[in-house]
Amino acid sequence: MLLQGSLLDWDVSSGPPPPGERPERLQLDQGAWIEFSAGWYRGADRLFEQLAAIVPWRAERRPMYDRVVDVPRLLCFYDEGEQLPVRELVEVKEALDARYRPELGEALCTVGLCLYRDGRDSVAWHGDRIGRGRSADTVVAILSLGEPRPLLLRPRGGGTPLRFELGRGDLFVMGGSCQRTWEHSVPKTARQVGPRISVQLRPRGVR
Repeated sequence: MLLQGSLLDWDVSSGPPPPGERPERLQLDQGAWIEFSAGWYRGADRLFEQLAAIVPWRAERRPMYDRVVDVPRLLCFYDEGEQLPVRELVEVKEALDARYRPELGEALCTVGLCLYRDGRDSVAWHGDRIGRGRSADTVVAILSLGEPRPLLLRPRGGGTPLRFELGRGDLFVMGGSCQRTWEHSVPKTARQVGPRISVQLRPRGVR
C-alpha cells in the first residue's frame, strides 16, 4: 500500500501526545458534541504503513434494496479482549480511554478499522446506532491515518453538513447524543487521492 510521505511526519518520536489540555469542544444541537485535534498522533505515516501491511483486511458484501453489493472499503474489527495487531494501537486506546473514561463512565474497549483505498471507497450517511448508541449517550473516537479525506457531519434526516478534512494523525471525537441525533459520512471523490485508514474506538455494545 503506497502512501506519499509527509514532511511533518519525519519526527523520530511517535505515539499519542502526553497528557495535556483537551481540545476545544464544539457543542451541537440536541446534546451532541464533537472535538477535533489536528495531528494528534505523532508518527502517523509509520503507523499507517504498519496497519496496511499487518491487519487482515477483508471485503464485505451487504444487501441493499433488491440486491447484494460490495462494501466500498476494506474492514477489520477487534472486539473487547482481542489482541490488537500492533503495540501502537494499544497505546492509542489507553490514551483515549484515560481521557474519556471519567466522563463516559466506562472504557473504550473495541477497535474497528476501515481502509479507504482510493476516492472510490466511501461510507454513506449513518450513525453508530447498532446497540446502545441508538438510545444512550456515548463516545466514538476516530483516529485518521494516511491521505486526508473529508468527513461530513449533519443533523439526522438532513441539513447543511459540517466538513472536516481528516488525515495523518488527526483525531475526531463524537460524543453525547451525536450517534443518534447526527449522521456522518465519507463521500466518494473523483480526485486522485491516496489510501486512508480510519481507526474507530468505541465502548462495549456500540457499533
